[in-house]
Amino acid sequence: MKTLIDMHTHTGFSPDGEGTVEQSLAKAKELGLAAFAITDHCDCNFRYKADHYGDPEALKDGMMYGSGEYAPASIVAQYEASQHLEGLNFLCGIELGQPLQDIEFAEEIASDKRLDFIIGSHHQNKGKDDFYWIEYKNMDLSQTYALLDDYFKEMLEMCKWGKLDVLGHLTYPLRYIQGDCGIQIDFSPYEDIIREIFCTLIQKGKGIEINVSGLRQKYGKPLPDLGYVKLYKALGGEILTIGSDAHCTADIGRDISAGVEMAQAAGFKYLTYFKKHEPKFIKIEI
Repeated sequence: MKTLIDMHTHTGFSPDGEGTVEQSLAKAKELGLAAFAITDHCDCNFRYKADHYGDPEALKDGMMYGSGEYAPASIVAQYEASQHLEGLNFLCGIELGQPLQDIEFAEEIASDKRLDFIIGSHHQNKGKDDFYWIEYKNMDLSQTYALLDDYFKEMLEMCKWGKLDVLGHLTYPLRYIQGDCGIQIDFSPYEDIIREIFCTLIQKGKGIEINVSGLRQKYGKPLPDLGYVKLYKALGGEILTIGSDAHCTADIGRDISAGVEMAQAAGFKYLTYFKKHEPKFIKIEI
């Protein structure tokens, strides 16, 4: 039986998620996962309620505001559930989005002693909408590439900041640009900065994830795909997690086996989970 872990999941504490912490834990136990993390959203640029930022009607991603309340509430709920949990290797986590857009808040969350695991993610460039909302079909292709230029620059700075355990979904924008809009993107101009991102993570003892959510979406591929996981390994990367990015209990563990196969194809013999931000390795069993 393959070793299965799911280190990227959401509950109803994420504004775009469903279900309770208890329901997620029950599902993970049912699946027999070797390690399981809940990583509810904490998009740092959405710390306050929507009215703090202006007209709520003008905010496309208005539901995500108020992370200063719902993210800490998730940590509390996870920690309380962990105190009486048996039969599951459960890690208390958070998905820290855009930390450098409110670094004070990011560092406050990152220092929470109850956390085992932090995914560092970049969903939107400073002053721009989340890549989910951008209407790429109404843009010149050069504008899309300009967004990607800034995306990787801001991601690199986040990795240099370093208060994360793994980098989330490296190729996140492709879920929408290619998957939803069918616009093909040449990623070759970003090879150098992606190498720099990987080398920065490796030097700091951090890792990346295989986010398999793209397999159940129009994009049809994990984020990132096999080529980038191989590159990370070739550069010396050893820390690799796999996550479903489930936003409901039904998707917990979904397509994780495909992620394990990708890890093996890239040359990995171990998967990683984190306990109090220390990497722990699980041998991949075929």
